[in-house]
Amino acid sequence: MELKLTPVSLQSPLRPSGAAKSAASAGTAGVDGGFSGALKSALSGVSASQNEANRLQQEVQMENPKVSLEETMVAIQKAQIGFTATLNVRNRMVQAYTDIMNMQV
Repeated sequence: MELKLTPVSLQSPLRPSGAAKSAASAGTAGVDGGFSGALKSALSGVSASQNEANRLQQEVQMENPKVSLEETMVAIQKAQIGFTATLNVRNRMVQAYTDIMNMQV
């Protein structure tokens, strides 16, 4: 699993409202999903890793000579590490959301 984030330029809050609207819509269309796109890509990568590990595990159980036990164990460990990382990111995001919601304005 490989996650690459590209920097996104922030919109200036000093623009006039008409220019800000057109720039915001152009900026959203030009960026390939931003944070949500990167998150979806990472989740699909973790899902693909888990599916591959399950497929290899089934092949080993059916005693397919083309699939090695070592390859299967490595795939299972990669899937487990990806899932753990995803779970930690989710927990941090929920904690940040909770912290923001508990702020007094």
